[in-house]
Amino acid sequence: MGLIESGQKAPAFSLKDQAGHTHRLSDYTGTPLVLYFYPKDDTPGCTTESCNFRDLLPKFKASKAIVLGVSILDQESKAKFAKKHGLNFPLLADEEHEVAEKYGVWQEKSMYGKTFMGVSRTTYLIDEAGKVARRWDKVKVDGHAEEVLDAVNAL
Repeated sequence: MGLIESGQKAPAFSLKDQAGHTHRLSDYTGTPLVLYFYPKDDTPGCTTESCNFRDLLPKFKASKAIVLGVSILDQESKAKFAKKHGLNFPLLADEEHEVAEKYGVWQEKSMYGKTFMGVSRTTYLIDEAGKVARRWDKVKVDGHAEEVLDAVNAL
């Protein structure tokens, strides 16, 4: 599937977080939701991105927004990552990359001349009605969490 455009309904999902709690899109109806997809737990860019969201979490909460991180590694990996970096929000395990595919972020990538499938760093802001309000593609980590917070505050 392709990327979800602004104004389209966000695809439903049901994934477990690092503590084994299940999160569904429908759980967040009536609340702005930041759904950020990142390639891998505990790598430099993903750690910086996640820690930036962690540091701004009080401001997201003040805006009534929920932040969820999603990658394809398992719950155990998420738990270690969250504990190591004090990540105090849900990190969702999409081991079969079903949700990544629904959101269009499971893409062909290349590194050192080899191509492979993986998660393209992408963030979705989903509004209170469950529609995509904004999407950031091929995210550059520096300043990204702040830009997302600005967009939440503009809703």
